[in-house]
Amino acid sequence: MIQIRHLRLLLLAAALLWAAPARAQFGPPGPPAVGVAKVEPHAITETSEFIGRIQAVDRVDLVARVSAFLVERLFTEGADVEKGQLLFRLERGPYEADVAAKEAAIAQNEALLKNAQATLSRVRSLMNSPAGRVSDVDSAVAQQASLEAQIRAGAAQLRASRINLDYTAISAPIAGKISRANFSIGNVVGPSSGALATLVSQDPMYVFFPISVRTALELRNRYADKGGFAAVLVRLRLSDGRAYGPTGTLDYVDPTVAANTDTVTLRARIANPLRAGAKTDEPGNHELLDGEFVTVLLEGVQPVMALGIPRTAVLQDQQGSYVYVVDAEKKVQVRRITLGQSSPTVAAVLTGLAEGELVVADGIQRVRPGIVVNPAPITPPPAAAAPAPKSN
Repeated sequence: MIQIRHLRLLLLAAALLWAAPARAQFGPPGPPAVGVAKVEPHAITETSEFIGRIQAVDRVDLVARVSAFLVERLFTEGADVEKGQLLFRLERGPYEADVAAKEAAIAQNEALLKNAQATLSRVRSLMNSPAGRVSDVDSAVAQQASLEAQIRAGAAQLRASRINLDYTAISAPIAGKISRANFSIGNVVGPSSGALATLVSQDPMYVFFPISVRTALELRNRYADKGGFAAVLVRLRLSDGRAYGPTGTLDYVDPTVAANTDTVTLRARIANPLRAGAKTDEPGNHELLDGEFVTVLLEGVQPVMALGIPRTAVLQDQQGSYVYVVDAEKKVQVRRITLGQSSPTVAAVLTGLAEGELVVADGIQRVRPGIVVNPAPITPPPAAAAPAPKSN
C-alpha cells in the first residue's frame, strides 16, 4: 500500500510538471484580427431594376375577308414566315365565276355602246334633212350616256369581284412567327369566323415596364444633363436568371399616369435575333417571347465615380445601413451610412464615410463597438466596376 501511494504521488507530480510549461506559454488573449478595406472611389455603373413584359412590335390576326371553304394551309405551325408568303388558300371557283360574269356584262354594254354611238351619228346626220328630229338626237345622246355609265359601274363591280378573288389567297402582311391554325381544312370561314391564325413579329421586340412617378422623376433628373434617353442602356435578365445579350434603348414614355397605381409606363426596343444554330422553322428559335416577363435594368452608358466599400462590410438593422469603422487608435466605431447605387460586391456610399477611412469587411462577428482590433487589409480587394442593380 505504501508503494502504491508513492507511485500515485510521483504520477501526480509528473503531470503537474508537464502542465506547468503549457500554461506558461498562453498569456491573456490579444486584440481580435479583422480584415479591413479602405474607403476609395470606384467606378459604379448606375443601374435601376424593374419588372417588365415583352411585347411584339407587330401582331396581326389573320382573318378571312370573304366566305369560302378553307382548302389549303401552306405553313408550318410555330415557324417563322416572311412578309408576302402565302399562308392559306380558300375556294376560288365561285369568285372566278363572278369575275367572269362581270367581264361579260361589261363586254355586252360595250357592244351596246358602239351601236348607240352609231345611232347617234345617224340621227345627227339627218338633222340637215326634213326627216331629222331633235327628239331622236336627244334619245340617242341619252342612250349613249346611259351605256357609258353602265360600263363604268360594271368596271367598279369587276374590280370588287377581282378583289374578292384575291382575298381567297391569304398572305403574311408582316414577317414573324405564326401561331397554330385555328381551323382545319374543309371548314367554311369568313369575316365573322375569327382569326385563322396569329402572326407575331420577332425582331425587334418591345419591353414595357411600369415605374413609379417618383422614380421616373429621379431618372429624368439623373440623366437629363447626360443625353436623356441616349444616356441609358436597357439590359434584360430572363426569368431563369440569365443575362440577355443584346441591349436596347428607350423610345417611349406613356403620357398618362395610371391613377390606381401612380405609375407611368416606359417602353424600350431591343433586338431579338435567332439563337445561335437555330433554324427558322424551329420552335423557340428566338430568346424573347411575346408576353414574357423579364427583369429590366436601366443602366447608365457612362460609369460614375463614387466612394465604395465591399458589400460584405455593410450591415442592416431597423434604423438602416451601418458599418464598423476602425479609427487611428484601432478602436471600432459604429457609423451610419447612406447607400447609393450598390452591387453584390461594391456598395456605393453617399453619406457617412470619408475617403481613406477603414471599414471592417472580414471578421465582423468578432468585433463590437469600442474594442481594439488588429486590422489587416482584406484579400482579394473588391471589384471596382461592377453593375449596380437597384430594386424599385
